[in-house]
Amino acid sequence: MRHRHFLKLFPAGAIMLSVLAGSALANPVVVFDLKNGQILQHQDAFKRWYPASLSKLMTAYVTFRAIAAGEVQLDSPIKVTKHSAGEPPSKMGFKPGSVMRLDNALKMMLVKSANDIAMAVGENVGGSQAAFAERMNAEAARLGMNGTHFVNPNGLYSPDQYTTARDLSVLVMAIRREFPQYAPWFSIEGLAVGKKAIANYNLLIGRYPGADGMKTGFVCPSGFNMIGSATRNGRTLVAVVLGEKSAVSRAETAAKLLDQGFDTPTAGSATVATLAPYGDTVSPNDMHDEVCKKKTTEEQSEAPPAAAAKDAPKSPYQEKLDHVPTLVAVGLGGATGPAPKAMLDQGGQEYADVPIPSWRPDRPAPTGAGPAVAGSAAQGDQPVKVAN
Repeated sequence: MRHRHFLKLFPAGAIMLSVLAGSALANPVVVFDLKNGQILQHQDAFKRWYPASLSKLMTAYVTFRAIAAGEVQLDSPIKVTKHSAGEPPSKMGFKPGSVMRLDNALKMMLVKSANDIAMAVGENVGGSQAAFAERMNAEAARLGMNGTHFVNPNGLYSPDQYTTARDLSVLVMAIRREFPQYAPWFSIEGLAVGKKAIANYNLLIGRYPGADGMKTGFVCPSGFNMIGSATRNGRTLVAVVLGEKSAVSRAETAAKLLDQGFDTPTAGSATVATLAPYGDTVSPNDMHDEVCKKKTTEEQSEAPPAAAAKDAPKSPYQEKLDHVPTLVAVGLGGATGPAPKAMLDQGGQEYADVPIPSWRPDRPAPTGAGPAVAGSAAQGDQPVKVAN
């Protein structure tokens, strides 16, 4: 069987309450129906929170709109700048000057949650990090994400980069409704970069029945964030979960909320658009000490899907996929389209899409010559210790 059903591992009706007791009520959550936006469950939906790599959803949305406006094409070149190459992990590790297609860049950003690639996309599509952040904030304002502010395209920690569970719900609806053609990118099980396989950090993909997206995120102040979506019998539900304490617990919480949602008929409740603000909408939440203070550097790397989290109970999400994951090949080269207009407006020049030379297998490759798919210290969608 391709998917392992979440509830089959537990007594009927238990819905893992023994494992998740209080978890879904401890942090901001929103569960809603994608078709009509009706909210099935919410908690602290307007609480200010650090988005971490969930920021990359807005980066994708801004880019999708730029494609639709003719500013850039899927085969346009995205050039790795010195600035973007210097972003901390999670990252691909391509050296400055490397060029890839925009569609490949977006897939690396969404699946690997690569901070260097997200920054490169922002700089190329927006002209600079600051200019792209302005576009992110303009889109947030236009969509009515009134509790959100961005300063970078990858979600690396900044006290000035924040959002809410409700605002993220608004963003998800915009992405899925306006750009359904890109929906398959959010459910990619893994990437193939040369001979290296990179698994999706979303533990629901391939493990939860009907899972079809969308994104995970982590920095120490935010805890483990997740937006998980699933479709069953033509009904798509989305669970926004913020501030969990592990990659596994955020998947468990999202799965529980989705299960409960599928058991709840759509009613005339408030929608994502009409839900009135409530609670503390100003004070930021910082989970750094709770999540990262006592962990070693080794423990601060978010585990890949096949690995077990030490601080979580036994879970189906600690097991390997029961099928060979489908990998999507990505890499450098192939960018034959026009350069992004923003880069040209900034004085950038079109550059040739030349093959990147490969190094002799009997000699070590120079530093930065190839993609880095792992790192001991990481931010974005892999934890790193953040100074107080």
